[in-house]
Amino acid sequence: MLTPLDIHNKEFKKGFRGYNEEEVDEFLDKIIKDYEKLYRDNIELKETIERISSKLEHYQHMEETLHSTLVIAQETAEEVKLNAKKEMELMTKEAEIRAEKMVDNALTRVRKLTSEYEELQRQHQVFRARFRTMLQAQLEMLGKTEEEAM
Repeated sequence: MLTPLDIHNKEFKKGFRGYNEEEVDEFLDKIIKDYEKLYRDNIELKETIERISSKLEHYQHMEETLHSTLVIAQETAEEVKLNAKKEMELMTKEAEIRAEKMVDNALTRVRKLTSEYEELQRQHQVFRARFRTMLQAQLEMLGKTEEEAM
């Protein structure tokens, strides 16, 4: 690519009945001035493109990082939900087992108490029967003693 300095240092050969040297120099000075401005603008635009490209790379990297973080967060959330579900199922199972044990213990106690109650009723009936028999025997003895005393 030509630089403004290349244009400025360019020399043309002089020929017979050539162009007016002053006009050519003035025109070349205008071209140099415009070309210098375009050349500087081009350099600035390239630098701007580099800065923007660098920022774009940075943002793309941030996007990738955010995407990775989001994926990890989603996986972690799924894992937490799965663990919570497993823990809930385990706690429910443990509660069911404890409830079954409590029911079994209660039923065993009810059976024991029922058995004890039935045994006490039987003993009560035996006691009553014995007591009645003893009272009757005593009454009979009292009755015989009164008969003998008469």
